[in-house]
Amino acid sequence: MRILYVAEIVGKAGIYALKKGIADFKRHKRPPGKTEKTGEAENTENTEAVDFVIACADGATGGTGLGRGHAVYLHKLGVNALTTGECCFYKRDLVDYIEKIPYLVRPANLNPWAPGVGYRIFKTEAGKIGVAVLLGQSGFSRFHGDNPFSALPVLVERLKQETPFVIVDFHAEATAEKRTLFAIADGRCSAVIGSHSRVQTADETVLAGGTAVITDAGRTGSFESVGGSDIDTRIQEYLTGIPNWTKDTWAKPELQGVILDLAEDGAARSITRVRHPVPPPPDYAEHPRSC
Repeated sequence: MRILYVAEIVGKAGIYALKKGIADFKRHKRPPGKTEKTGEAENTENTEAVDFVIACADGATGGTGLGRGHAVYLHKLGVNALTTGECCFYKRDLVDYIEKIPYLVRPANLNPWAPGVGYRIFKTEAGKIGVAVLLGQSGFSRFHGDNPFSALPVLVERLKQETPFVIVDFHAEATAEKRTLFAIADGRCSAVIGSHSRVQTADETVLAGGTAVITDAGRTGSFESVGGSDIDTRIQEYLTGIPNWTKDTWAKPELQGVILDLAEDGAARSITRVRHPVPPPPDYAEHPRSC
């Protein structure tokens, strides 16, 4: 099975980059990236199409959270499974509708009374695939989950009763927390993909037990930005201490993420880092930082 994981979609530019970039993967192209577990980046073409698309949409609506309309739209663009993180309940219209969205997954290690589900089984032409989300505990002041380290073995075992293909999105702040969960997950699931920091790391690898990991898959949106947000706005936020996440930026939009190649037993053959630039919108020249 071949899977495209789209790194966290941030704002309008992220949705735009996904819309423009996802078609290239549907047309059997592999954008520039590492072709082995180690080695330098190079341009390659690959005749295999992806069988399944997972996208982290925790910042798709205004940079924080996911609205119902955007959830439906991203699915129509070709995303098979949407994952979220600590912003999963930030948009009220999604909370009211979350039980009815069969392709949305929120963190599994939340209070059992929380709406939505933390894992799902999806059917593809290549077989069933399990997708789950776990939330880290370090660095989140407004939202808290239960212990992800004790939750992971139980969660993965439940999914593997139906399919050997199990992908876990670990939405966490601390690098040490992510690396520790990777060690626990090795040999238990196909891949654990780190998200939340919105900065792509260069440590993608397949561990000894056959689990593909990366500390953070990055972000889909403006590359020339601060975590997908407008640079000048973020500078003012740090100077004044007044939070401001309302301004989009469109400089150098690109789709980031990873491609996973999985063997029939669910073990990862390879993980390939993706950075796929797309042309900016036509009116970008008039509004170089926000349009």
